[in-house]
Amino acid sequence: MTAPERAPGVLQPALAGVVASIVGFASTFALVLAGLRAVGASDAEAASGLVTLCLTMGVVGIALGLRYRIPLVIAWSTPGAALLISSGSPPGGYPAALGAFALAGVLIVVAGLWRPLGRWVSTIPPALASAMLAGVLLPVCLAPVRAVVALPWEVGPVIVVWALLMRFARRWAVPAALAAAAVVIALDPADGDAPARLLPTLAFTWPALDLGALVSLGLPLFVVTMASQNIPGVSVLTSFGFKVPLRSALTTTGAATVVGAPFGAHAINLAAITAALAAGPDAHPDPARRWIASVSGSVAYLVLGLTAGAATTLVTIAPPLLIEAVAGLALFGALGAALAAAAADAERREAAVVTFVVSASSVTAAGISAPFWGLVAGLAYLGLQRVRGVDPPAEAAARG
Repeated sequence: MTAPERAPGVLQPALAGVVASIVGFASTFALVLAGLRAVGASDAEAASGLVTLCLTMGVVGIALGLRYRIPLVIAWSTPGAALLISSGSPPGGYPAALGAFALAGVLIVVAGLWRPLGRWVSTIPPALASAMLAGVLLPVCLAPVRAVVALPWEVGPVIVVWALLMRFARRWAVPAALAAAAVVIALDPADGDAPARLLPTLAFTWPALDLGALVSLGLPLFVVTMASQNIPGVSVLTSFGFKVPLRSALTTTGAATVVGAPFGAHAINLAAITAALAAGPDAHPDPARRWIASVSGSVAYLVLGLTAGAATTLVTIAPPLLIEAVAGLALFGALGAALAAAAADAERREAAVVTFVVSASSVTAAGISAPFWGLVAGLAYLGLQRVRGVDPPAEAAARG
């Protein structure tokens, strides 16, 4: 076979991986920065977190792709970033949040090494896990509504661009909305205290082990990352016929999360949505060639990490509500999917509603944030229904 004949076999998956990474980065980097700032990070510390996420994702993705020759796409935990926004700054501040990131990474490693923990997470009813995720996402997804009322001339064009692209080119809807926001910011930038930082920097902070932050942020971060990213990521790859080396995937992403935590990286994991772009036939007709997409996408993330300083500067000079609106638009699809999954199980629907309502309440009790209590409340309600022998809603309705 000649070189020109071989080239498409490499070029097609390579381009697919690069496009997937660019879309993934542009769609949710504002959410990551907003989440880090919500838990107390300065602009420099938030930029450091974004850089570190890109670096760890790139290195781990390249290593796993070359080792196993399957499209193991690595991404940051998008639900985890939304969790940071909904949880807010823990009592111990930013260092305590970093300790929670490290705990989540340790638990992911343990889940890879000790199968009972992984099985325990997988035994959480999907309806309740989805309801908790929906509760985490809802406050973020309300931001566009608040923003269009407070900043109609700034946010209105962004929403119009997003809505039009959702109709004609869904993959590019959020990046296009971000581009529209960038134009709005350029026309009327807000006053920013920090100077422009175009080059990436790393800011090291010693994590603090605060019990409240570990329970209210670390545990929910582990659960949403496993239930909403790692487990669906395995399902996506399996659906395309790939056997996932789960032990290696969990231990490497968990270890990278621990290493990246002092620099502001909240969590990395197996991708779910972008995994479908790299593992499906659009990447390459031959499944044996699709691993190239995950490697090229990982290389793209190493390059995208160089833009973290400029991305943070953009967010710094933007009205906060505008950035929150873009982040909310990026999560509409995830919220819809989570709500649909939460309501799909008729037997557990009421418990899912309890989980959703408590998780979305933004309350803090005993220093522990709402998502943790939402999952506890849902499990407790489900257990109570079983102890009392109450009929599932579907069965009760069937008997009239």
